[in-house]
Amino acid sequence: MKIFFLLATSAAAIALGGCASPYASDEPVATASATATATAATEAPAAQSQDINAFFDAYDAAQLELSPLGKAYRGIRDEDYGEWGDYSDAGEKEQYDLLQESAARMRAAYDVTELSEQDALSYRLFDAMAKRSASLWPYRDNDYIFDQMNGAQSRLPAFLINIHRVADESHAADYVSRIEGMAEVLDTLTAEARERADMGVMPPDWVYPYVISDIENLTAEGSSNAILDDFAAKVAALEIADEAKADLVDAAAVAWNDEARPAYLRLLAEMKRQQATAPDADGIWRLPNGAAYYEALLANYTTTDLTADEIHNIGLREVERIHGEMRAIMDKVGFEGSLQDFFRYTRTDDRFFYTSREDYLADANAVLDRMEAKLPKYFGVLPKAPMVIKPVEAFREKSAGKAFYQSPAPDGSRPGTYYVNLYNLRDMSKNELEALAYHEGSPGHHLQRALQTELGDLPPFRRFGGVTAYTEGWGLYSEELGKDMGFYTDPYSDFGRLGMELWRACRLVVDTGIHDKRWSREKAIQYLTDNTPNPDGDIRKAIERYIVYPGQATAYMIGKLKIMELREKARSELGDDFDIRGFHDTVLKSGPVPLSILEENIDGWIAREKMMDKATMGE
Repeated sequence: MKIFFLLATSAAAIALGGCASPYASDEPVATASATATATAATEAPAAQSQDINAFFDAYDAAQLELSPLGKAYRGIRDEDYGEWGDYSDAGEKEQYDLLQESAARMRAAYDVTELSEQDALSYRLFDAMAKRSASLWPYRDNDYIFDQMNGAQSRLPAFLINIHRVADESHAADYVSRIEGMAEVLDTLTAEARERADMGVMPPDWVYPYVISDIENLTAEGSSNAILDDFAAKVAALEIADEAKADLVDAAAVAWNDEARPAYLRLLAEMKRQQATAPDADGIWRLPNGAAYYEALLANYTTTDLTADEIHNIGLREVERIHGEMRAIMDKVGFEGSLQDFFRYTRTDDRFFYTSREDYLADANAVLDRMEAKLPKYFGVLPKAPMVIKPVEAFREKSAGKAFYQSPAPDGSRPGTYYVNLYNLRDMSKNELEALAYHEGSPGHHLQRALQTELGDLPPFRRFGGVTAYTEGWGLYSEELGKDMGFYTDPYSDFGRLGMELWRACRLVVDTGIHDKRWSREKAIQYLTDNTPNPDGDIRKAIERYIVYPGQATAYMIGKLKIMELREKARSELGDDFDIRGFHDTVLKSGPVPLSILEENIDGWIAREKMMDKATMGE
């Protein structure tokens, strides 16, 4: 993926799939002790508090001026609504410079020790965001411009279809403008991909058929076109004259045929040219400064200083633990044979798979409806934004991931959306449906991200940004929380939960295996085949994701383990006074933070709870 494409907007940072967030810093910046924080937070003059928040607002406004997509994700439809923004290296540098120069001004203008507790946290997070961005900047040319996960060949159409709302005739004209503007974006990125290929930075050879397939799906003559079909449906819903509707549809077709489609065909030619010389090695160790690049990515995604070896070994230990819990379920259901025999049984027997997309979606909705009823017992604050479940669109379902979540628009114009990929129902086990729904929906990504968007008293960079270890750690934690809440009553569903946790443990092993220990794609696939119950197609698609998205997959288990550690610490120290609602609200109320700061927040909450208990006891 190209960092600029995913970080072109802070609003899109989460919506485009948990991109590399530069929040992750473990540097202690004027950290107070938990007891001191609990006793009395430093009070800043109101004027200083207003001033630093005005500073953050000014940065956000400047950043949005560089990012028409950022505005659209937030539901802002202004004079830039028909634009894409600058996708050149110069455009990427402009955004980088804005962040670094803003952070330098903040450090010069404000003393963090004189800020209120919340403003000091915002200072620390903004400082960390800039430092992490700086740590990745030297490796920006190592990113793949086009791949099967995050390439513009599918991201641009997905944006038009899912984000570009058409509420009136002017919005429709802006949609046409964006179709026309796809040509400049694609040509810019095609040229950059060619330059990087000439420097030896290309994805592995097996990536190209996916990208080529995406392009051919969109450019095939005589077949339905996903973009034009979407536009026609949106225009049909407008209350304007039929003649005006026809003119708009015709204009979109002209823009596609004269501008966008030829650019896609130029991209197609370049992808076929690169395919002929693409490498067969998979890890980023083969790229310029590949080892240092991977180290920086691990620090960014996990927000820790764990080495690749340490992460690899944590994964091996977790795999062994989860295998033990799975054997207990084998005994419970009376299965005779080895764990690998049980894996083969659950990945091949027809009873564990759906035969229709409609049945899968109906069951997923029912599972989340039951969860919704229990949430108030475990959370003091719940989001207002609704959520819908949608299948991944046909034009990208072959290359897209298994499931993902898109945050709601702050203005309420777009709900949170849980996308599930039903391209191959044999990759979507019934056993995993429940855990997957909790991860992507509630209490997972929807609950956390929708709440984050609704934290109106926080600066925009905190409401719309992301920290992968926090966000994905919460998603994985939510799967196990469902067990604590009394769900997974079917032992096979509980086995599916363990299977998904096992999947994240194995990620620690295979991600570091591929990018640090120089495993091949086939070796990583074999490891997952031997150690997980997942279907072959699921395994292959996952390994292919980890190869083009290095480091990101390690954040899930590292984040979840930290949240579980902090919960058990709070339970141990507070005893009968431990309140699960208070714990969850404390985790969520500050928005995404690095794991070290999350620990500070929980330590502060524990200290406050102890002081309240002492006050109640009259001590």
